[in-house]
Order: sequence, then C-alpha cells, then structure tokens
Amino acid sequence: MTFKVEFIPEADADLDRLFDFLLERAWTVEEAMRADEVLAVVRLVAQSHLPTTPYGYRKVGQRPTLRELIVPFGSTGYVLRFDIRTPGLVLVIGARHQREEDYH
Repeated sequence: MTFKVEFIPEADADLDRLFDFLLERAWTVEEAMRADEVLAVVRLVAQSHLPTTPYGYRKVGQRPTLRELIVPFGSTGYVLRFDIRTPGLVLVIGARHQREEDYH
C-alpha cells in the first residue's frame, strides 16, 4: 500500500519560518543557498519515506497514528510530525529544528 503525503498549511508555515531563520543567519551566498537545500531535503525525505513506511516511525503521545520523522541534515536535523489519517493519507502537520523546544 502507498500513502499520499500532504503538508497542511501549518507545516508549510513552519518550513517558511525555518527558511527565514536560516536566511537571517546566513553570512555568505553559500549559506543562503543552503536554506533552499534544507527545505528541498526535508520535502524529499517526507515524499520518499512516508508513502511506504509511515508506521515505522516513532509514536508521539497516546495516538498510534501520530508520529515523527527525523530528517538528518549536517550536524543536526529537522523533525516532521505527521498523522496517518486514513489507510491512504499521511498529513505532515508540523516541522521544527531538532534543537527547538517544541512545535509552534
């Protein structure tokens, strides 16, 4: 079975926030370009891993369908929170940097 993966608007807003944060910290053109690369990698990993194995990731809380996918990048990484809504749909509901406290 293959799941369709969608980002809800709040997850897209989280990625925009992370992109802006990376741009603000960029001192060089290479670092600014890395912000684009981060978002591309996060989306690519979500679209390549979640369609086939969403139940293989860490559970969050008491709901068995709420899970997190860690996306390594450089010396740290990003965390995607997602919910398996139906037998054919995974919704990415949030994104954050691993060093952030929690989802906004």
